[in-house]
Amino acid sequence: MDPISQIRTYLQSYKKSKVSLSDLEDIFQVQPTEEQFADAILELEAAGILQMVQSSGRTRKQLSLAYQYNVQKNRLIQDTHKEIHRARLQLYPLINLDAYYSLKSSIWEEDKPYIEQIDAYLKKNMLPSTPAPEPERSFELVADEKWITEKHGKELLIRIGLWDKLLILPVDDPLMFAVNPYGLTNAVHKHLIVENKTTYQALLQVLPDAPFATLIFGGGYRVTKSIELLPLQLPLRDASHEFYYFGDIDKEGISIWHLFNERVLDLFGSPAQPALPFYRACLSRDFTYGKENQRDNEQALQAFMSHFTEDEQMKINRCLKAGGYFPQEILPTYELCTIWRHTAWIT
Repeated sequence: MDPISQIRTYLQSYKKSKVSLSDLEDIFQVQPTEEQFADAILELEAAGILQMVQSSGRTRKQLSLAYQYNVQKNRLIQDTHKEIHRARLQLYPLINLDAYYSLKSSIWEEDKPYIEQIDAYLKKNMLPSTPAPEPERSFELVADEKWITEKHGKELLIRIGLWDKLLILPVDDPLMFAVNPYGLTNAVHKHLIVENKTTYQALLQVLPDAPFATLIFGGGYRVTKSIELLPLQLPLRDASHEFYYFGDIDKEGISIWHLFNERVLDLFGSPAQPALPFYRACLSRDFTYGKENQRDNEQALQAFMSHFTEDEQMKINRCLKAGGYFPQEILPTYELCTIWRHTAWIT
């Protein structure tokens, strides 16, 4: 960022009405030359943004600067708006700067160098015609592969109206699962998703004995995104899929199932059935307390409850209203394995 832009950014967040020359000299991490600094100050003087405090006097150098200035914030805002207007006329037509008129000028100053790089990219290449992962597109745009994901690049691209036009592919966590080679021979490939690591580890030992193609570790909400990678990580031709989900019986676990169900319906045209034999085994126990602060999701709860009998629904309701829950870990390993191996898993 050039010296004048750095000074303008500093002045935007400056709280006092007066600023000393020494304060302005101290704002730079990389110190400009004396001439560059003086030119920037004099330009801001000429624009009326910095006005000399007469009683403080000026330096006796060739490029004489005032020892203290009044900061004219209104002039600074007006000047920024004029700059934004000039930029709109010069930038690639699809770059929309309207948002900056209602934002702090400091945001414009911070974003401007990136906007200039994006403008140069678009004028040279136009909009991309093929998708690219976030780090790749990030490097193409601003020569920094982490800019989109870690340095607010996505927010800037949304702000200027380009996020949906640059064909950027999110880089999600990989889907974590184990494959049962014997289960891949079935006409319909069954997948069991379990929310927690303990349950995943327990069931893993009997995966070859279960009529399932995969055992998938959900990891909470993570699986609602990573499930879209299943066809890439398990590329089966003309595959039909059935999904079963087993998580904690609490408000959060039910919300995860509901969101996951919507995702696989959209992606595969197949619902994520609650793995009822596991859930019913949990309901045969007494619930425990400790989830009083979880949020209600009435739509998810009603969809989940529709898979259970009236008596089971009453028990789930009593549990949730009391701030209780049934953790997956309520079932010991031997029981989990027995249920998975010996249940007739028919949707």
